[in-house]
Amino acid sequence: MATTERPPGKTTIAPGVLATIIKLTALQVDGVSRLAQIPSSVNTLFSRNRDDGVEITVEEDGRVYADLHLILTDKVEIRQTSKKVQDEVSEAISKMVGMDVGSINVHIEDIDYQNNQSIEA
Repeated sequence: MATTERPPGKTTIAPGVLATIIKLTALQVDGVSRLAQIPSSVNTLFSRNRDDGVEITVEEDGRVYADLHLILTDKVEIRQTSKKVQDEVSEAISKMVGMDVGSINVHIEDIDYQNNQSIEA
């Protein structure tokens, strides 16, 4: 029985799938408490590529750009945690979806302090 090779078809990834990969990857990084609501503006009011805490842009060449809005836990080094989020999310997109990453921008919106800690002014 002879087998014939068929040319590969086209695979499309829904923006929601990318958002889910990005969210779950970011939440696995130590120091990330949760995703924050994206600040709204008139320009982003009707944007379709926005999900809670994640904004995604996919360019014509297939390159992915993402903005993550995060709330971190207290007592973490913000710079190191942000860099780790960028690295982990970029790697997840590249490995899981096979898309090139343009940039992963991390916006720290707040810090979660423990309820039993008192904050002195």
